[in-house]
Amino acid sequence: MATTPAGDVVHDELVHHRVDGPVATITLDSPHNRNALSRQLVTELADRLARAEADDDVRVVRLVSSGRVFCSGADLAEAAAEGMSAGTRAIVDLQRFVVGMSKPVVTVVRGAARAGGIGIVAASDVVVAAEDATFALTEVKLGLAPAIISLTVFPRLTSRAAAYAALSGAVFTGAEAVPMGLVTRAVPADDLDATVDAVCAELATGSPQGLRETKALLARDLLARIEADADEMAELSARLFGSDAAREAMHAFLARPGR
Repeated sequence: MATTPAGDVVHDELVHHRVDGPVATITLDSPHNRNALSRQLVTELADRLARAEADDDVRVVRLVSSGRVFCSGADLAEAAAEGMSAGTRAIVDLQRFVVGMSKPVVTVVRGAARAGGIGIVAASDVVVAAEDATFALTEVKLGLAPAIISLTVFPRLTSRAAAYAALSGAVFTGAEAVPMGLVTRAVPADDLDATVDAVCAELATGSPQGLRETKALLARDLLARIEADADEMAELSARLFGSDAAREAMHAFLARPGR
């Protein structure tokens, strides 16, 4: 850990990249804030994804996390202190990049995924989760809305599931997320690694051209939605994060003991 001349804390590498044969594994490793989407994590994640995209030997990208939380969403400490004008744009760009990659992205959820983290899950091509993993669109509890992640999340969910999840902020499990449309497969936690290995191996049998062109077909409508609505959703998200109601709720959340 270090500090910049301005006094900002810079943590060690928060996103790791490893290549094993045709599979690149990218690991979120920011335990101090439960893998929240801080500026540093988003920047590093974008870099690691671009590295995997540019590697001709890689056919499949596996996105995993260390610890018990896949991603807790936006970094509320940063948002409360600095606002989210730049942060919302960066998260939109991250979702757009995942959707537009030429290689399938397999995201693995063991533990909790919340709010903005679910945007990354939804941007992925295949999602394998532990049956007891938990998800929640918690924005409504903080005076926010799932604006930027609606670009990827809402098209994945059934309309009824999207309405209930977004309006209630309720927690749902990996097993429940399958019929909702968010998760591809949910398996017992003990079987998660073996299942993901098998899924990645299966995807890696595709030729680079076949994977690239098929993914482009699958992603076409989602990319068009992102391009059409990205600016509006980023502006809405930044405005809500800067509102008095949201700032009060975020400060209250950050002050909770043992959060």
